[in-house]
Formats: sequence, structure tokens, C-alpha cells
Amino acid sequence: MKKKLLWACLSLIIAGLTIWAVASQSRSFSPADLWQLIKSAHKGWLAAALCAMFGFIFFEGMAIIRVTSRLGYRKSPLNGTLYGASDVYFSAITPSATGGQPVCAWFMMRDGIPAATTTVTLLITLVMYTLALLLSGIFTMLFFFPAFMAFSNLAKLMIGLGSVILLFLGLFFLMLLAKPKILYHICDGFLHFLEKIHLMRGAKKLRGRLGTVMEEYSLCSKMLLGKGGVLLESFFWNLCQRLSYFMVTFLLFMAVGKGSGMAVRATVVQCLSCVGSNCIPIPGAMGAADFMLLDGFSRMLNEENAVAMEMLCRGVTFYGSVSVGLIIVIIGYFIGRGRKAK
Repeated sequence: MKKKLLWACLSLIIAGLTIWAVASQSRSFSPADLWQLIKSAHKGWLAAALCAMFGFIFFEGMAIIRVTSRLGYRKSPLNGTLYGASDVYFSAITPSATGGQPVCAWFMMRDGIPAATTTVTLLITLVMYTLALLLSGIFTMLFFFPAFMAFSNLAKLMIGLGSVILLFLGLFFLMLLAKPKILYHICDGFLHFLEKIHLMRGAKKLRGRLGTVMEEYSLCSKMLLGKGGVLLESFFWNLCQRLSYFMVTFLLFMAVGKGSGMAVRATVVQCLSCVGSNCIPIPGAMGAADFMLLDGFSRMLNEENAVAMEMLCRGVTFYGSVSVGLIIVIIGYFIGRGRKAK
């Protein structure tokens, strides 16, 4: 818990520095200008953008509970929303999004889903999430190549590196699903390491438990990998999650009256920025994602408008979803404690 609080504080500092760095890119920009932009925005488009932001959390939850239901553990969309929110929030405050899956797993196991089923489900979600983002980036570069070329050389390099990292991660997670022994050796090696540096006691007992869990994990992975429909459905929900994230930018540009043509181009910038920001292991890709968005928007808008739209889009897509995720996690945690106490 102390480690999570430390990362949360560090993330707040990075967020503050990032916002300051973006705002300083325009001499004439002020927070009052951003507030005026929001006040004058079309409320219908703005509401749709907020719904799309929530969809980023909701669709991840649907991807999770649809896989668990195929393994005999049916959970409601409310449970799924909590799982998605925990992943979104804790991924945003930890480097390379490493904290989201463990906390999500904790909530799933608290709801009675076994460790093996939880692990398989989250690995499949990771594979399909990565694949959805990678394919979105490839599609965008193929059909909107001029928008890609408009980026600066550094941003184009980041997009290329991000694509390679996504491909590697997707193959690695898929290998862990198809070859359970690899995951077993990784976990066993980690236990050996903790035991060697005297940070863990009772490692022998844990290894016995690990063997049992891995047998269950192997059965679950074989069952799911043998059903193409499960993987296809998981990919569908993860693609919906990605598209809902991109749609926030489109809807915000429509809300401030930029027109559909510029809104589409801004959405392309958002997509490629998500791909490129994966090459920087910073909590929530803060700084990297902001740089790429600002770089892309500056090719379409003047300096002041580019800064304002970057802060608006990033504010809703990232800071908005993280804030909503935190609220859902807090509510879900205390509701779960209340049920357990009863």
C-alpha cells in the first residue's frame, strides 16, 4: 500500500510538471482560455465525449467478465466496471502500467474467481488489448499516412518504437497463454530470488501452491485457446474500449466547432500518440503522450488552440478516466468490505 501511495504522489508531481510544460508552449495561453473554451462548447457533444470516456472503463470490464463467464464465473457489468476501473487507475500511476492488473486480479479473486481463472482472463485481455491498439495504429498509418508523416521526426520514431514494443508484448503474452510452463518458470524463479535475498519466508509452501494453480491455469488456457469465439469476443470488447478512447477526441473537436474533417484528423493523431507513448515507461505515459498530441495538433491549429485542445483532450481521455476510475475503485472497495463484514 505504501508503494502505491508513493507512486500516486509521484504521478501527481509528473502530472503537474506535464501540464505546466504543455501550457508554457504558448505565451498567450491561460487557464481562463481553456475554461472559456469548455463553457462555449456544445453541451451535447461534450456529454457524448464524457460517455465515451466512461466507455474506456466499461468496455474493459466487459472484456474481462465475458471471458470469466465462459469459464463458469458469471459476473455483472457492475463487477466488470470495477475491474476495468481498478486497471485503468492503477495502470495510470505505475510505470509501464504494471500496477493495474494485480489490483484488478485482487478484486476478481475477492469476488470468488479463482487465481488460475483470473490469471488466464487477464492475460487474454492483455493480448487482445495490445492487438486492438496495434491494429488500430497499423490501420491509421495505412489509410491516413499523410497525418503520420506530418509528425516530427522524434514523434515518428516514437510511433515506430511503440509499434515494435506492442508487437513484442502481444507475442510474449500469447506465449504465456500457449505455454504455461514458461509462466511457471518465471514465477518459480521470482520466488527463488525473493527467498535468496531473504524477503520471503515459506517459499516451499508457496511453490506447492504455485504448482496447483498452474495446473488449473493450464486447463483454463487450453479450454479458452480451443474456442476461437472467446478470443474473438474478447478482441471485440477491447477494440470497443480503444475506439471509445479515440472517439473522445473526435467528439471534443466537434464540441468546440472544429468540424468533422479536423475532428477525424485529430482522432488519427490521438491513435498514433497512444501507439507511440508505449515506448516510454512513465506512469500513464505522462509527458510522452502529451508531447505527441501537442506535436500532432500543432500541425493543424495555431499555437494557442493547439495547447488548449491538447489540454482539453488529454484532460478528458486520461485525467478524466483516471479520476472516475479512482472514485469507482473507492466505492467498490468499501461496498465489498461491507458485504464481507455482513
